[in-house]
Amino acid sequence: METLGFDGQHRVAYGDEQIAFTLRRQTTRVVPRVAIHVEPDGRVQVDAPPSTPLADVLAAVRKRSRWISQHVAAARARIAHVLPREYVSGESIHYLGKRYRLKVVVEPASAAEAKLRGAFVVVNVPRHDVDQIRASIDAWYRERAREVFATRLKVVSEPLRWVRQLPSVRLQFMTRQWGSCSPSGRLTLNPWLVAAPREAIDYVLLHELCHLRHHNHSRAFYQALARHLPDWERIKLRLDEQAEIFLRR
Repeated sequence: METLGFDGQHRVAYGDEQIAFTLRRQTTRVVPRVAIHVEPDGRVQVDAPPSTPLADVLAAVRKRSRWISQHVAAARARIAHVLPREYVSGESIHYLGKRYRLKVVVEPASAAEAKLRGAFVVVNVPRHDVDQIRASIDAWYRERAREVFATRLKVVSEPLRWVRQLPSVRLQFMTRQWGSCSPSGRLTLNPWLVAAPREAIDYVLLHELCHLRHHNHSRAFYQALARHLPDWERIKLRLDEQAEIFLRR
């Protein structure tokens, strides 16, 4: 039995399990078919054209229930051991795929700021305040992201014939997405993406730049993605596996 929820929330039965998913219908970016995604945190999202009957969406989810269940279980297993940050010296901080150690230095006369020094991300604060330490690290990630994204966008976009000028970019911390492309062509990028290796950053940038030509996840979109990054599936899988570490708060 399927039950219908509110705000696009739906469920289908799979044995003794209930598969919950969010249904998204985007009129500004037409999805040519029902597309099912299992997010790194185990949430299930389904995109469908506005004209697709709900019964057809539910049928598509039921058809892939086994695949969805397996991927949800794998996602939950990956994040089970990930603990929230305490923002104390010794914790791991990732940048461009490498692991650094957090070093908190309390100096009453210092301004709150974070800097990369050797094998450490050093955060100076006037007092040991978790919110201030977190804010300093976020500001550091935003600064590094602005520089890294600007550099890599030039490199990644160079062979793309449909990109005649670089799109505008805004930075926004997100817990479930690395990036998005608006119908007007503006990219929104997650500053925490700079925690990932450069190949993962390039993959996300290319993915969003391909949306400038194909505003959907059609076959043509994936063909363009594969043409310019044949190994994208391996890179995406690795990024998904590490997402909870890079996005740990």
